[in-house]
Amino acid sequence: MKRSIDQIIPAIETSDGAGVRILRSVGQRQGLRVDPFLMLDFFSSSNPDDYVAGFPAHPHRGFETVTYMLNGTLQHRDHMGNEGTLSSGGVQWMTAGRGVIHEEMPKQQDGLMRGFQLWVNLPAAHKMRPAAYQNIAPHQLPLITLPGDSGEMKLIAGELTLAAEHYQGPVAGVTVDPLLLDLHLQQGASVQLPLESGHNAFIYLYEGEAEIGDRVLATDQAATLTQGSSVEIKALKGARLLLAAGRPIREPVVQYGPFVMNSTEEIDQALRDYREGVLTEGRGY
Repeated sequence: MKRSIDQIIPAIETSDGAGVRILRSVGQRQGLRVDPFLMLDFFSSSNPDDYVAGFPAHPHRGFETVTYMLNGTLQHRDHMGNEGTLSSGGVQWMTAGRGVIHEEMPKQQDGLMRGFQLWVNLPAAHKMRPAAYQNIAPHQLPLITLPGDSGEMKLIAGELTLAAEHYQGPVAGVTVDPLLLDLHLQQGASVQLPLESGHNAFIYLYEGEAEIGDRVLATDQAATLTQGSSVEIKALKGARLLLAAGRPIREPVVQYGPFVMNSTEEIDQALRDYREGVLTEGRGY
């Protein structure tokens, strides 16, 4: 059964970090999460005033962040001494687990800075696991050409079988078995993508106009999808979009800023741990 659009979520402009201009769609309020996905931010600007202040040192606990750069360069540092550069086409999948204190700062003073940050929840049994990283260079992402040169896609996470060919994204070992891909379609082209039945899914259109079922999705809109085993996407104009699907966790979600746990008591503990300088040590409750 093909999936259709369940709800359209227009992105709203807001700011995060030290004043970075972003568009937030999924997760802009509690009722607009798509289990297991908590939030999606899209940043896109050639004005350095919109991004140069970056994201100075800040904590996380209880979930994962996925940063996917389309254009530009960010530098990452954390409390463990890890340091790296995320450039155009690269991905960092960070498991905050019991605690990370990190910063993400632009390594450019001008030019286009464009990309996504996706927050992925962790089940209760994994929220206090040690921090971990998967840093994916641009050349590690499989680039899949669609039949008839109608478009292409980059597969970030998960498995996909298309036209009898099987593809595997480089991100591995993620609890919610995600599928995450960046799809580009030429005007008038369409593609049907298989999706795991029972997994929740959404699409974010960041360029052009697309049709799913009998509904049209415009630029900077997210669409949550109904259940089914596939989705057919048609580009009414040249379309570029991010598709995310994953196994729902179905647990309580209590969020306070950069902490995402299952109860207010766990949030209170995370705040105490941060104030006392032991957030990353994973002190028990």
